Amino acid sequence: MNFLDILLIIVSSAGLLHGILLASYLSIFKKKKTLTNLLLGLILVFMAFRIGKSVMLNFGDGLEPIFIFIGLAFLLLIGPFLRWYILGMTRHNFKLPKYYLIELIPFILIFIASLFVTKEWYENSKLVVIIFSSGLIFIYLHFAFYIVLGWRILKRAKKHYQQEQQTKSRRAIFNWLDHLIIGFMIIWGSYVLNLLDETVPYVVGPIVYSIIIYFLSYKAFQLKATDLDGNVFKTTNNNLLFDEISKLIINAKLYLEPDLSLAKLSTMIGKSTQLTSSIINQYAKRNFNDFINYYRIQDAKKLLLDTESDKYTISSIAFDTGFSSLSSFNGAFKKFEGITPSSYRKSRV
Repeated sequence: MNFLDILLIIVSSAGLLHGILLASYLSIFKKKKTLTNLLLGLILVFMAFRIGKSVMLNFGDGLEPIFIFIGLAFLLLIGPFLRWYILGMTRHNFKLPKYYLIELIPFILIFIASLFVTKEWYENSKLVVIIFSSGLIFIYLHFAFYIVLGWRILKRAKKHYQQEQQTKSRRAIFNWLDHLIIGFMIIWGSYVLNLLDETVPYVVGPIVYSIIIYFLSYKAFQLKATDLDGNVFKTTNNNLLFDEISKLIINAKLYLEPDLSLAKLSTMIGKSTQLTSSIINQYAKRNFNDFINYYRIQDAKKLLLDTESDKYTISSIAFDTGFSSLSSFNGAFKKFEGITPSSYRKSRV
């Protein structure tokens, strides 16, 4: 074995080892035990079996056929578990129904059949090519079907929650699942290309997996996806409270009042200033002042672009839209629009 082969073994096996370590962390060592983390950990373990088979087949001599078929069979587990994981990440209080286990029947059948594969039959039977090719096509189509199914579940979830205020946690889950699905699509594609007259070296599959698993691990911890699950989509009193705040600020145009303060708003809704501030930060993604000033600036922009408002000075527009001083208006306007109010008015021409 030359140096290049050793290097390829190290690179292709790195992702496999990392996946197993991450799976152990999620399933055993992480303090917060959740169903979604368990499902993700199992996905990584099943993928490790599949990748391990590829590494041994590429670099090992005389790998027993039984291990080849068992390695392929584990790919039939990844699809269903991926679907369940996406459901768990997009539905609050998700429970795994027992009837979902029906989806494991293809794996069970092929796994049991793999136990009866002998080296003699594998090397001498004329049916091997037909059975092996048919099995590969079914397994890869099965995996592709579940990737598409997972993508559709995610798409429906995004559409369902589109009308609601998106918290940072909800956006993080959607972002994470986008990366996860794309990652599995790339892994699937690398193996499928390998079947097309060996246009892609077989070892590319494990190498691609290693790159993808390291990237997904980085995104998972960056987005704190392992600390989240579908419960972030549960409608809480905070949602309703922010709707109440929005109606007062936007619909009733409370933002036009120059003496509006966080304390005054909190008194109107009967909540503490700390809670009111926290809810605005969470759902509006802005602090109280920016939240109010944003709507003031929207009204000011309309007045600045209206030719009938030319007779009004910028100062009068500032006071009409709720600002208590021209300097605060100029500062807020430049913060949101990047230019001064006078420059914005001139841009109309």
